[in-house]
Amino acid sequence: MKGGCYCGALRYEITGRPVFKAQCHCRACQSFAGGAANVFMAVPAQGFAYDTGEPRSYRKPGEDTVATREFCSCCGTQVASRRDGLDLVMVKVGTLDEPAAYKGPKAAIYVAEKQSFHFIPEDLPSFEGFPPV
Repeated sequence: MKGGCYCGALRYEITGRPVFKAQCHCRACQSFAGGAANVFMAVPAQGFAYDTGEPRSYRKPGEDTVATREFCSCCGTQVASRRDGLDLVMVKVGTLDEPAAYKGPKAAIYVAEKQSFHFIPEDLPSFEGFPPV
């Protein structure tokens, strides 16, 4: 799979198979998604590479921060994030060239922080926080 930012200055290729697909309702993801849940897929870090451009990264200061966000320095599109302790890259589905290949989340996570207007399908497994690995 291939994808990139809105302006095209940052492009990536995924050669690894997704190991987890979810929608995250944590407050940090809500901020980065503009109010909605963050729809993502986790792929092995060794199966993800930028082939055009270099991302900027941001990690909020503080002991409770667990993720570093990667984004385009030209248009600001967040493309991916990396979570401490996981050898995975969380790729934002909207940045895929063919987002239909995602085929939907397999879980909803951090639902304890979701907003009343967030939609979670009834049959989707939901977790109050990060699911057990």
